Order: sequence, then structure tokens, then C-alpha cells
Amino acid sequence: MIFDEEINQTIRYMKPSGIRKFFDIAATKKGVVSLGVGEPDFVTPWHIREAAIHAIERGRTFYTGNKGLSKLREAICDYYKRRFNIDYDPEENCIVTVGGSEAIDIVLRTVLQQGDEVILPTPAYVAYAAIIEMAGGKVVELELEEKDQFKLKPEVLQKYITDKTKAIILNFPGNPTGGIMTREDYAKIVPILKEHRIFAITDEIYAELTYEGKHVSLAEFEEIKDRVIVINGFSKAYSMTGYRIGYILAHKDLIDMILKIHQYTIMCASTPCQFAGIEAAFNGDPDIEEMYNSFKQRRNYIVKELNRIGLKTHVPEGAFYVFPSIKVTGLSSEEFCEKLLDEENLALVPGNAFGDAGEGYVRISYAYSLDEIKKAIEKLEHFLSVHIG
Repeated sequence: MIFDEEINQTIRYMKPSGIRKFFDIAATKKGVVSLGVGEPDFVTPWHIREAAIHAIERGRTFYTGNKGLSKLREAICDYYKRRFNIDYDPEENCIVTVGGSEAIDIVLRTVLQQGDEVILPTPAYVAYAAIIEMAGGKVVELELEEKDQFKLKPEVLQKYITDKTKAIILNFPGNPTGGIMTREDYAKIVPILKEHRIFAITDEIYAELTYEGKHVSLAEFEEIKDRVIVINGFSKAYSMTGYRIGYILAHKDLIDMILKIHQYTIMCASTPCQFAGIEAAFNGDPDIEEMYNSFKQRRNYIVKELNRIGLKTHVPEGAFYVFPSIKVTGLSSEEFCEKLLDEENLALVPGNAFGDAGEGYVRISYAYSLDEIKKAIEKLEHFLSVHIG
């Protein structure tokens, strides 16, 4: 590359997304069945779409305030109180962002200084490590294990903390594992986070897809709430992925600093989409319930079928992914997915795309119709009959 010495060296040596790289290959083939993308297959509910359309028809297409529409921030805070019994002030504690991805970026750029360490439980969403590095931080991977249902254990966390630890990223329910943390689980790590004054960045984008019990947020623990930064959005709960409406909930002093980056880089999220968010947050609870029931049915089916055909699969307690072990085949995660795509026209995501801890697994999204899931199971079963007899 002719600009090798002139561009940011962090970017130069950064690996491309393991998900996108793989699906670029899949896109060149015809007739591929794909269970790879983490996107609900539901159309955004009509009353939410109508709110965006109405905003456009009324000419509500100008910039909003940097933090987002006050009515949307009110709706978000009302939602967190109604659904999770957590209090936030819409004026002091909330910023509307362009999806959860912008939220992750500007939070990390705000709290990290060069060389600060961020503990990242893995397997983890592919963007976290890259954004940490772009913000000047150092990624410290902490391996979550299937035997623990991919939960974060206090005795493990303690081993990874150093005098350079600034933050930890928590994503429960988790992508790609579907793991969750209960209140009892969190209660065991809260004293550790408090003792070491660690910022807890908690990505709760799959909060409404918690199948066993109710979603628990670290922000429920008042003793550390000032150092908890909640990231969430509308993509998964309301099937609004393309609207790109996310948000940050945090202490006022943190919000004031985070807002500076948001002001200079984004200005504000899309105005018509913010109006859609208002409608979703205030009136979308029935939509959440409908999608939740459908995803739970699909989860139960795909876990049963994967275990039946010989791929050991734990029951995910949240999100819309399963993370079966493919170790029985003797293939690496990438070899498995490449051969599966080549021989069966079935696209899955290799587990190592989510960090070294994902090796020996693949991620399968069940945010697809049951018909597509059944086709995928048939292809997988045939593939396994060839490769493990």
C-alpha cells in the first residue's frame, strides 16, 4: 500500500471485521442460506413507521438539540423506569446517538487515555476490541467459558485487574453466546468494580430478549451507579436496525464530557427517526412481547435440533444467537464455515471472529423464519454426515 507510513498505524494493522469479511465471500455465491446477520426479520411495526412518515410530512427534518429531542429522552428514561425500575433524568443523564455503535465509540473515547486497559469478556461483539484500540486503549481479553454458561465469574475477573485497568465492557444478554447475568451474578462482581473504581460500560441492546427471568442492569446497584455507563438502542427490541437510534445513560458529569465528542462528530441523530423512537418507547411494549415470544420459540427449536444432529449446544438465555461447539468435526471455526459454505451453500459465522475464545464454535442467528432455520438444519445435518460419519 503506497500510504503505509502515512496513515494511522493502529488502523493499518487492525484486522477487518471477521463477520463482514466472511459474508463478502458468501455474497458472491448464488442461493446461499444465511443465518449470519444479527437483524430481526420483523418489519418495523406500522405505528412506529407511521411516526417517522408523519414527521417527514410535517417537515420535521431539521437538526435537533445535540442530546436529541427532549421528548425522546423523556421516553427513554420512562422506558428504563417502567421496564427495569431504574431512574435517570432525561435532561442530565441521557444522550441520543446514531445507534449503539456511536455510543460505544464516544464513551470509550471519553473515558480512555493512552494505554489504559479495558477488560473485554470474550467471545464478544466484533466492534468492541477495534474501538478500544482506536481510542488508544489496550484490550485485555477475559475468556468466558461454556461450563459457566458464558457468565462473568468474580474470581476470574479479579485475576485480570491491574493498576492500569480503567473499564470493563459488559454485554449481557450477550452476542454471540446468548449468556446472561442474574442479579445474584452481578452482586458478586459489584464489590470488585467498586473497590478498583472501574468504569462499567454495559451494552444492553438485547435486554428485551431475556428468556429466563427478567433483564438485570448493573445500573440497579446504587453503590456503583455513578461509574456505570448504559448503552442501548431501538434496533433489536423494536426491529428498527436501519433507523440507527441508540442512547447513553450515565452520570451527568460523564454525559457532559461524552456530549463534546457527539457535538463535534455527529451533531444529532436523524430527526424523523427520533420521532419514530418516541412512538416506540412510549407505545411499543406489545411489539416487544410479540417478537420475544417468536424468538423464544425459534430458540427452543434450533437448540433441540442442533443437539439432535450432533452439535453440542448450550441453551442461550438471551439475545437471538446460539453458539454450538463444532469441535467434534476436528475443523477450526474458519475451516468449518468455509467448507459449509462451499459444500452446502450455508453461511454461518466462525466463532473466532469474536475473539480467540470463540475458536471451536460457530455463531448461528435465529432471527430468521422457522422455514429458513429448518433448511439450515438439513444442510448442517448432511454436512456432518460427511465430515464425522
